Amino acid sequence: MLDVCATEDEATPVLGRRALLLAGASACLCAAWQGALAQTAPAGQGRAAWPHKPLSLIVPFGAGGVADVTARTVARAMEADLGQPLVIDNRPGAGGITATSAAVRAQPDGHTLLLISNATAISATLFPKQPFDARRDLQAVSTLGHFDLAVCVRQDAPWQNLAQMLRFAKEQPGKLSIGTIAAGSTQNLTAQMLKAQAGVEALVVPYKSSPEVVTALRSGQIDVAVDILSPLLAHVTAGSIRALAVTAAARHPLLPDTPTAAEAGLADFLVSSWNGLAVPQRTPPAVVQRLNAAVHHALAQDEVQQQLTRLGVRPAASTAEGLAQLLESDTLRWRKVIEAAGIAPAA
Repeated sequence: MLDVCATEDEATPVLGRRALLLAGASACLCAAWQGALAQTAPAGQGRAAWPHKPLSLIVPFGAGGVADVTARTVARAMEADLGQPLVIDNRPGAGGITATSAAVRAQPDGHTLLLISNATAISATLFPKQPFDARRDLQAVSTLGHFDLAVCVRQDAPWQNLAQMLRFAKEQPGKLSIGTIAAGSTQNLTAQMLKAQAGVEALVVPYKSSPEVVTALRSGQIDVAVDILSPLLAHVTAGSIRALAVTAAARHPLLPDTPTAAEAGLADFLVSSWNGLAVPQRTPPAVVQRLNAAVHHALAQDEVQQQLTRLGVRPAASTAEGLAQLLESDTLRWRKVIEAAGIAPAA
């Protein structure tokens, strides 16, 4: 089974119950970190000294993208808990190396956070000479959410479902073209996994950006697009393209009629992107615990859940240990995909 896990409507009754449960859990976490922080405060100090200044959240992506908007949405909700501003510091490019290097070098006092993602796991193989080991030099805090990917075709494509598309690819080896963003991206590697698991020959064409992928699909330059949901949703809703499947374990609430890849005929195919928060290693455990509680509380809020869902993100907080395990397992899994696809690491 291929299982790569990296990124609701207020009228849905399930959301309210889920939010209440998450809120209760976050209250318990808050009580725990308050006690822990009290023990770390100097004698005679009436309240915890942290945080005593604005916090910085380094984001290894440009402003305006899904990861950036997700980070900003959760950060705004965390500020009320933390009592300090959480300032977004966008440092895109270089496979996330610039952003991660800055976070690793920061003081481990809990005032510098880093947005990590499955791109962090992928870059460990694509950039083997990076000046850090994310699994060793960062302390995980919590996941923020998971991002569905979708397999889309033009509205007038001859295939009505994923099974038909894959049947064509098997009957006409090398004829099917699949567009994604850059080689080595989550989207690109998902297309490579799709080929491998389906046992088909297809041309995977990398583009610089999601808008270019959509343009190429609509103009007929490519047959299929594989991308995260956010840049595709408006086009699917407008009817210019069709989603044959999403690659998550369950259907997305914004596309309830679109089956999962497993439902559509590609058994056990499961891929999603994700992001989370981390801090420099050696950050005090009590601070990590408080940050984790703040994330849980933020994601328990209906407004935050609705904003993220509209982006195509499934909000999901975790334990610090859970995020660390996810980063570890994804680093190993994506390494296998990269090697199988013959993608050469950066020199």
